[in-house]
Amino acid sequence: MTRTTDSARVEAFSDGVFAIAITLLVLNIKVPEADTGRELWHALAGEWPSYCAYLVSFLVIGVMWVNHHTVFSYIARVDRTLVFLNLLLLLVVAALPFPTALLAQNLHHPGAAHVAAAVYGVTMVAHALTFALFWFYVTRIGHCFDERVDLRAARATRGRFSLGLVVYPITVALAFVSAPLALAVHGLLAVYYAFNQTPIPTVDVGSEIDDE
Repeated sequence: MTRTTDSARVEAFSDGVFAIAITLLVLNIKVPEADTGRELWHALAGEWPSYCAYLVSFLVIGVMWVNHHTVFSYIARVDRTLVFLNLLLLLVVAALPFPTALLAQNLHHPGAAHVAAAVYGVTMVAHALTFALFWFYVTRIGHCFDERVDLRAARATRGRFSLGLVVYPITVALAFVSAPLALAVHGLLAVYYAFNQTPIPTVDVGSEIDDE
């Protein structure tokens, strides 16, 4: 496999954005103030929405980074369209700390919690949409892939890659039923995607060369 410098640069830049976004999440957790140890323990326990929102968003960004890394390990070259689609994906990744903080600060307040959870869900819909667009483009012609990828089989995975476009809108509706439950579903989805990855279909390049 021969990989161009441009492809490596795009992935390196993306890794930087993922790293910054996932680091910014911890800044949403406020350091509580207290005069006694008992009060501090109580204040720390009261920050549970921040802990939960941080954990879920950390998992979301982490799993997205793993998927992004997996795809780019098979991309040998990039064109202008792919670079902009990748930027669109990073736009949503970089924005996730905001709805995370919004949800953490309002999870205690029933009315506001529904709206905050819905905003979080809409952000996740945007994540699914941008990733689906990215995958649809790279599998449309296949000119960005290296020789290991089975293009026809890769196109067949589009539906599974786009599964989030069906699931995440449901979490937006669920947010108006129970904000904590909606957040828990996002966490479960992140765990699911972490253990149920869609493999990049490949061909045995060595065998093809031998057959020729």
